[in-house]
Amino acid sequence: MSKTDDHEHGHDYDHNHEHDHSHELDHPHAQTHAPQTPAKATPEPDHPHAHIHANTKAVLNRLARAIGHLTSVRGMVERGQDCSEVLIQLAAVRSAINRISEVILKDHLDHCIVDAVKTGDTQALDELNRAIEIMMK
Repeated sequence: MSKTDDHEHGHDYDHNHEHDHSHELDHPHAQTHAPQTPAKATPEPDHPHAHIHANTKAVLNRLARAIGHLTSVRGMVERGQDCSEVLIQLAAVRSAINRISEVILKDHLDHCIVDAVKTGDTQALDELNRAIEIMMK
């Protein structure tokens, strides 16, 4: 199946895979989702603000799909499937995880960091810098 056959994967790999693309919303993948309702959160003991993120449900759905895809790749390895195909599928999983990270980072910048700048919370900025350094390794 090519990435243009039935739905867009968001990556440049043509491949067949066995994971399920279903999720809570029944629609073609090309359809856009309505904005997510912000999740309710309580402040963490060492943070002065609550973590309210607009995309929590979307992130959880993406994580579930990435986990399912990775489980499928594990099955490929267990069945002794072609190493090249396994590597392609691992690249697709990594791409999905990178997209999840982008969504979380954007949410963090739009909410937590904006609030931190307004309140002068330099700890939040230091934590963001540390997280970016770790992500880039």
